[in-house]
Amino acid sequence: MTTDSSRRIQLLVVDDHTLFRRGLKALLSQDERFEEAREAADVGEALRSLAQARPDVILLDNHLPGVRGVEAIPSLKEAAPDCRILMLTVSENEEDLAAALQAGADGYLLKTVESDQLCDAIVKVLDGKSVVSPEMMTKLFNVFRSQGAPAPASAAPLTSTTAAPVVPEAPVPAPAAPPAEDADALAKLSARERQILALIARGDSNKLIARELDIAETTVKIHVQHILRKLNLTSRVQAAVLAVHHNLRT
Repeated sequence: MTTDSSRRIQLLVVDDHTLFRRGLKALLSQDERFEEAREAADVGEALRSLAQARPDVILLDNHLPGVRGVEAIPSLKEAAPDCRILMLTVSENEEDLAAALQAGADGYLLKTVESDQLCDAIVKVLDGKSVVSPEMMTKLFNVFRSQGAPAPASAAPLTSTTAAPVVPEAPVPAPAAPPAEDADALAKLSARERQILALIARGDSNKLIARELDIAETTVKIHVQHILRKLNLTSRVQAAVLAVHHNLRT
């Protein structure tokens, strides 16, 4: 399937965390390539949504109530055979990765992925390419080695020439509801840090932020590290979701 530049890409976000799901929708809507995403909190709701309209790409979490995401892929594929499925999860489990790809997922991304990389990954899977988070590549090859089969050449790590991903030692799931301390944490940010957080929510890379603010890219990286530490977050996507939820914009 090749993307048609004359129309916007339709998405379905399947995630049981309301804050993350709606924040991600708002974040993706800022990219002109996408329609405003529809959402589902579990597999049953996703299947009902597919009966009404067919998205181009499903962003599928793994830890869902009832049926896990990897177990739901065959049913989703049956309901919408032409739809691409991109796992977006916190699970770094080797078995989950193998199960997802064997079931027909078109990509496997961790929620630590940067927003601009996520947007590009959606376009890539719609064009028939496979994407895998860099952190999962070694595990991907381990899976195929253990099965005595060569790793697929089409499964390439997600890369970006505009930004370096912020990778924590261990991913932390997005909260189901906005913590009460969010506003207090935001209040601890300096004016410059709030400005940079708003640009992150807009989807800008460090390079673009540095250009807009006329500062060094290394300075931006330091500010981003401070922002994540003050907000007790582990990735730019989580920071962007929080910023969108609190209507922090440029």
